[in-house]
Amino acid sequence: MNSITRRDLFRTTAGAGVALLAAPSLTIAADEPAKLYTLPKLPYAFDALEPHIDAMTMEIHHDRHHKAYVDNLNKALAGTDWAGKPLEEVLAGLAKLPEKVRGAVRNNGGGHYNHSLFWQLMSPKGGKPSDALSKAVEDAFKDQANMFKLLKEAAMTRFGSGWAWVTVKEGKLKIVSSPNQDNTLMDGTGSPLLGIDVWEHAYYLKYQNKRADYVDAFFKVINWDFVSERFATLAKG
Repeated sequence: MNSITRRDLFRTTAGAGVALLAAPSLTIAADEPAKLYTLPKLPYAFDALEPHIDAMTMEIHHDRHHKAYVDNLNKALAGTDWAGKPLEEVLAGLAKLPEKVRGAVRNNGGGHYNHSLFWQLMSPKGGKPSDALSKAVEDAFKDQANMFKLLKEAAMTRFGSGWAWVTVKEGKLKIVSSPNQDNTLMDGTGSPLLGIDVWEHAYYLKYQNKRADYVDAFFKVINWDFVSERFATLAKG
């Protein structure tokens, strides 16, 4: 599969919805019609992350689960003033949404944002963190090994479904976890930098109930170039 282009990223997020995944937010001109959120292409083949993440899981996770979040998000926002707005703006403004759609937008908007980021956080190429990111990791966690230890603990202690995150706020890193498809844009406590999906559909075909093994596998396919670029953008505030 081809890599996600800048045009694909903007179209994926209704012209601007997850621009923070790689760059500062864009806005939609007042005279533009509301645009639908769309499913992004994977930036690699389904089997590219083998043997760490299996092809069948990637196909089902992307083509079925993520697609369902996109479809349900569009349905929830249809006919509202929020349709087609930048997704990070929608998630940060959940309390302002009509109550009858708020839950659906929280779950499906969060699912769309989180997964659009998640695919880009992984790569068969691996790599290493930039000097700036490495310094931030050292300041917050002492070293990368300890960051992985703490992130794994967050992933393992998240009961049921959810995410474990490394977040950025004012250039500082922090590890948290969130339930379901929540993320830290929703409560304003930071911007997601690196995240692990610990819903069972992310790993059960290969790892069954061995979540710890899946987390260790995820650490082996982190796209450090993308994470480093994202950190540089987010650290600027």
